[in-house]
Amino acid sequence: MSAEQVSGLCEQLVKAVTVIMDPASTQRYRLEALKFCEEFKEKCPICVPCGLKLAEKTQTAIVRHFGLQILEHVVKYRWNNMPRLEKVYLKNNVMGLISSGTQSILEEESHIKDVLSRIVVEMIKREWPQHWPDMLKELDTLSKQGETQTELVMFILLRLAEDVVTFQTLPTQRRRDIQQTLTQNMEKIFSFLVTALQQNVNKYRCMKTDLAQEPKAQANCRVGIAALNTLAGYIDWVALSHITADNCKLLEMLCLLLNEPELQVGAAECLLIAVSRKGKLEDRKPLMVLFGDVAMHCILSAAQTADGEGLVEKHYVFLKRLCQVLCALGSQLCALLGSYCDVETPANFGKYLESFLAFTTHPSQFLRSSTQVTWGALFRHEVLSRDPLLLAIIPRYLHASMTSLVKVGFPSKTDSPICEYSRFDFDSDEDFNAFFNSFRAQQGEVMRMACRLDPRTGFQMAGEWLKYQLTAPVDTGPMNSKTGEGLCSIFSPSFVQWDAMTFFSESIISQMFRTMDKDEIPVNDGIELLQLVLNFETKDPLILSCVLTNVSALFPFVTYRPEYLPQVLSKLFASVTFEVTEESKAPRTRAVKNVRRHACSSIIKMCRDYPQLVLPNFEMLYNHVKQLLSNELLLTQMEKCALMEALVLISNQFKDYERQKAFLEELMAPVAGLWLSPEMQRVLSDPEAFISYVGADNKTADPVLEDPSGLNRSRISFCVSTILGVVKRARWPAAIEEAKAGGFFLGYLPSGTPIYRNPCTEQVLKLFDNLLALIRTHNNLYMPEIMARLGDTFAKALDMLEVEKNAILGLPQPLLELYDSPVYKTVLERMQGFFCTLYDNCEDDAADDNPESQEMLEEQLVRLLTREVMDLVTVCCVSKKNVEHNTTAAVDGDDDEAMATEVTPPANAELTELGKCLMKQEVHGQHDGCMAALVNLAFQIYEALVRNPVLHPNVRLAGEWWKTNPMPAWRPRYAELKAVMEQIPDIQLDSLEQFDSKLLNPTLQKVADKRRKDHFKRLITGCIGKPIGEQFRKEVHIRNLPSLFKKVKPSLETDVLENEDGEGFNVLFEP
Repeated sequence: MSAEQVSGLCEQLVKAVTVIMDPASTQRYRLEALKFCEEFKEKCPICVPCGLKLAEKTQTAIVRHFGLQILEHVVKYRWNNMPRLEKVYLKNNVMGLISSGTQSILEEESHIKDVLSRIVVEMIKREWPQHWPDMLKELDTLSKQGETQTELVMFILLRLAEDVVTFQTLPTQRRRDIQQTLTQNMEKIFSFLVTALQQNVNKYRCMKTDLAQEPKAQANCRVGIAALNTLAGYIDWVALSHITADNCKLLEMLCLLLNEPELQVGAAECLLIAVSRKGKLEDRKPLMVLFGDVAMHCILSAAQTADGEGLVEKHYVFLKRLCQVLCALGSQLCALLGSYCDVETPANFGKYLESFLAFTTHPSQFLRSSTQVTWGALFRHEVLSRDPLLLAIIPRYLHASMTSLVKVGFPSKTDSPICEYSRFDFDSDEDFNAFFNSFRAQQGEVMRMACRLDPRTGFQMAGEWLKYQLTAPVDTGPMNSKTGEGLCSIFSPSFVQWDAMTFFSESIISQMFRTMDKDEIPVNDGIELLQLVLNFETKDPLILSCVLTNVSALFPFVTYRPEYLPQVLSKLFASVTFEVTEESKAPRTRAVKNVRRHACSSIIKMCRDYPQLVLPNFEMLYNHVKQLLSNELLLTQMEKCALMEALVLISNQFKDYERQKAFLEELMAPVAGLWLSPEMQRVLSDPEAFISYVGADNKTADPVLEDPSGLNRSRISFCVSTILGVVKRARWPAAIEEAKAGGFFLGYLPSGTPIYRNPCTEQVLKLFDNLLALIRTHNNLYMPEIMARLGDTFAKALDMLEVEKNAILGLPQPLLELYDSPVYKTVLERMQGFFCTLYDNCEDDAADDNPESQEMLEEQLVRLLTREVMDLVTVCCVSKKNVEHNTTAAVDGDDDEAMATEVTPPANAELTELGKCLMKQEVHGQHDGCMAALVNLAFQIYEALVRNPVLHPNVRLAGEWWKTNPMPAWRPRYAELKAVMEQIPDIQLDSLEQFDSKLLNPTLQKVADKRRKDHFKRLITGCIGKPIGEQFRKEVHIRNLPSLFKKVKPSLETDVLENEDGEGFNVLFEP
């Protein structure tokens, strides 16, 4: 085609591109222009000359980019059909564009550089090394022309490594050929990269202070940055010998660049990747050079300089990378020290700890959290944990932890220097809150490890902090509690300090009791702290909750001084009935409710963990509980049940069946009287009577305050919760001799397993019929005729709670800023909570306004429910005869579930009648979770193939499963599988015959397993669908070239037989 035609077509393309990119264009013209451009790329035979003309640097950047896109499209989708001379013509012109067809390094647009490098890489992926052996030489020649070409060469090498090694976006054989050729030439490539980096950095340093040379200096700096980015793409996978060559020259250079502001981030990135490398320990040993004087000095000085310049995003990013480098360096030290590599504790280990501690004390909570894993590794290391330098720094680490545990730094606030850093790291207060909770839990683990090494120091610091908080004046801050003046909110300075101190003390004290010998425990100091806590009085519910936690943490000291138990019980029981304002008619705040629940939980924990200690005070405890239970309105149903559970736990220590049975009968008498009353029996067995009794059919005038049936619901909840609590807590003695002596033992099963009787059995069985009736009635509430009887107020009473919807959808819980607000609930919310709790407790014993969220919720529920149903069906379809089957459970992923692939069916599993019936049905799963269950079921159904060789046409087995669980393991047992395979659409019968004959040849069963699997994948292509996201994507085909790296076959006979393409016999005649 003539030059005039090319120019004319290019003019049309320029106009079309201008229309596409012009914001003022109408949608119609833009679509027409886009259609013209796409059709040109797909059909025009002169794409190459047009693309080259459009890519000339005389054009605008937008037009040049489009021209290069045309060339990229040609290489990706037309290369296989292009004549050889046209390929050479395109390659030479593209290399010419790199040589002289671009603007200077500082002027050229980054997207032009990117697409130009992509074109070269696409050609490399199709032709190198077989048809383009001099590619690396050509790139080296280009790089010698100047900084512009050197940078583009760096981009090409980086993109090539990413496509071949990182993302693996090309066929296996081509990937293998290219990667192995890269590996063979890696010494040259690394030498080129390191030399380019060194030369350009040296030039940059010489010229950066000369204003006249600033453009030249910036050009060298750009090349240096490109070299660092390219090195980062290779350091992750090349042999460690290249990284540590020439006495770790590269590592030394990277350390020196940490103090170069324009290059420090890239240098830190490379260092991080290098120090994070895994592999053989002896290969990693040279990395210990980073503990040397030069490296440590560079790291320390760079960190101090970056931090001293204030919060600048670039410097902050660098600090994060530097912190990660130190973390990775500590991990390498832990791996090498104490191993067979003969590595000693570095002389600069103290400097390393100092620099690492500086990050732990940094205002950024993110940097603090980044160090915790490495501190934990150091504290539990067999050698380093005994090092005097590490032991000496433990008090300073614990002191830093005391600061880190204080929950301040919300992005929306300005009450701490941390807030400014949080605005860089977190999008919202909810994000920060979720992060901080995870960070605090992680820090608690590390503090316990530190305390294991130095428990006395930790306990001393915890005691001093506790004493300080007990005497410090309360500072409510600018946000007073809405409950009353002088009370804290969750953001008050006093509360956040109390909260942090409580977590610190609890972590330290619990670890101290596990670490120190009994006679070394500082009992006097602990009892002194306990007395101070018990004598401390406050009406602030948030602080009181912290006080209760400290009582629980210090309670183990009571085992040494039992005379303090009554004081502890008095403190806890006083908190069970805690109120901020006596006789207030307003609902309790969440903080008050938490105090009361906290006290009940502490009593249960005390009775569970120290029953022998509490047993002598049982009568006092029982009388106190009976007094509280006598007033029906004094405690909530949950609080009543909690106290009753505590009594049941202590009664287990009677170790006398008759005595415990009599006690449980007395304890449950009020419940039995209410539960077995004629009225309750009628209510529990009739759905209509039930919804009337609980008030779900009423039309209330005031849906907030009016609730005439609330007492009825509370009585049902109390009965069900009490039954659950007694069943959960009542036990026989663990020691068989004590069980025999106490009358709990009944005999032995034929297998020798002892038989015991539970002291609560007789009482619970009396109540069981009504409990089953309630379960039946509760399930019947979802019948249409019953739901129709729900009043207007309660039409959504059976819907899910909002908190459960959020949990299923994975939505973060909002910050509880209403912690101190009265909990006003509508009657509908109370009714929903009643039905939800009742359902959960019964199972243990035996509307959304957002349509998009509702759709997501229903979708997720369908997945979860379908998977559970399929698991149930699997169990029902197969009867196993005491055989352990080699299956692997599902593993949770980000959104769906996956299942392990290699599964062997049980040898003597049998299909039930349901399983036989299911074989005649159509079964499919649209989600991975359901598919995993179906695959598990499919294993079992295969067992029926011997008895039922005809597979029903409707049965469809998942293609993705077939790809990873092919039939080699099944074919020798079931001849019918060949007939099943013949039903696959578009299957090649001759290829199937060849595959089947190989499976039946026992001498080839374990030969070339990967090749056999690949063959099988090709056979079942007809029944494997494409994901929706790939159905309309244009395929990229990269042809294999003659392989450069053929493996020597172990056996001539195997080579001939295993070759699928008939080429095996040709090998016999090759020289």
